Amino acid sequence: MALMPKRVKHRKSQRRRIKGNATRGNTVAFGDWGLQSLEPGHVKATTIEACRIAATQYVRGEGKVYIRIFPHKSVTARPLETRMGKGKGEPDHWVAVVKPGTVMFELSGVSHDAARECLARVAYKLPVKVRLIGRRIGT
Repeated sequence: MALMPKRVKHRKSQRRRIKGNATRGNTVAFGDWGLQSLEPGHVKATTIEACRIAATQYVRGEGKVYIRIFPHKSVTARPLETRMGKGKGEPDHWVAVVKPGTVMFELSGVSHDAARECLARVAYKLPVKVRLIGRRIGT
């Protein structure tokens, strides 16, 4: 089941430019290894779910997977072969807005090699460039 908010103040949201770098959620907080975005973009709820399945199947109960992003933004779409006008379309899917520096997924309880292999499988599914980062000790 794809992620979506229980309720929102406004059903339809406007597209915005994704400006700047992430100031929050840009360090590994829960796990030992993280997947950090290097470019801005939108990550669909179905993509987040596919990444979650790929990561949990790889760790097989040995480690723990943390998902640090949530799709709060609705994206609307008009039906195909519909004429111009007649207003904005209905909400089609939900996306998470990702800025450069956002840590999207984290892993704990696995070795460096296992984390690199697992997060490489996750990175393959994502629409943005990412890198593997580790937890900083003492911060």
